[in-house]
Amino acid sequence: MATTRIGLDQLPPAARAAIEKHTGPLLTVEETTEGFNSEIAARITSATGTWHIKGLRADHPRAWTQRREAAVAPFLTGLAPTLRWHVETAGWDLLGFEALGGHHADYTPNSPDLPEVAALLRRLGETPCPGIELRHAEQRLAHYAAHPDDLRHFAGAHLLHTDLNNTNVLINDQAAQGDRARLVDWAWATRGAAWLDAGYWTIWLIASGHTPASAERWAAEVPSWHTAPAEGITAFATANANVWSEINNADPDPWTLRLATAAERWHTHRMSR
Repeated sequence: MATTRIGLDQLPPAARAAIEKHTGPLLTVEETTEGFNSEIAARITSATGTWHIKGLRADHPRAWTQRREAAVAPFLTGLAPTLRWHVETAGWDLLGFEALGGHHADYTPNSPDLPEVAALLRRLGETPCPGIELRHAEQRLAHYAAHPDDLRHFAGAHLLHTDLNNTNVLINDQAAQGDRARLVDWAWATRGAAWLDAGYWTIWLIASGHTPASAERWAAEVPSWHTAPAEGITAFATANANVWSEINNADPDPWTLRLATAAERWHTHRMSR
C-alpha cells in the first residue's frame, strides 16, 4: 500500500535544520510523486548542489527500508545514485542522494531504453553481494510458491534489486552508451539467484505492452537468465502471479491490476509450454 506523502515544509524544524547542515539553506524544493515507499520525496537545490531526499518517520512500519538503502548504497557504484548523507533526528530518518538527470525508462516494445536496462542488469549481475543483512528471495516468495520445493530455484548469493518498476530506472542520454541507466529505490534489496531480476523485469515488460515471448527475449539479454532452469522460471512466474493477485485484491488500483494481469499472462504462457 502506498505511503501518504507530505511536503518538506511539514518536517519538524530540527529535521529541516539537520538537512541544511549538509546542504546549506535551500533555494528550491520540488516535491516528487513517483514511488510508494517514502513520506518525504523531493529534489532540492542550494548554493552548494542538488540532492534527492527520501524520508520516513523513525516509527513508521517500513522505517527499516531507509536503513536497508543506507546499508547497501556504498556497494552500488555505477548502478545507483550516490548516497551523500543519512540523518536520523527529531523522529525522522532522512537520506540525501546525488540527484541524477535523465528520464524514467520506457519499457514499451522497440524503446531505445531497453538495451540500456539490459546493460544495467548485466552490470548488477557482476556486482558482488555485500555481507550485510538482506532478506533472501526464497523467504520473500515462500508464501507464494506452488510447491515448497520450488523455493530452491530462487536461492542464491547474488545482489538483487527486485523492484524493476520503470520509474525506478533513470536513463541519462548524455552518458556513454551502455552506461546510461541507474537503479533507484533499493528498499527491497535481496539476496538470491542471479537471474531473478531479469524475471522481475519480464513482468514489467509485459505490463508495458510486450508479449510474454518478447519479454523473455529481453530477459535473455542478461547472461544470468541462461543459468535458470526452465522449471525454475515457471515456478517464479507462478509465485509472482500469486504475489500480484494478492496485492491487487488487497489494494485494487489500475496499476496493480495492470501488473496482476501481466503476471498472470506470463504464468499462463509458462504453463502452456
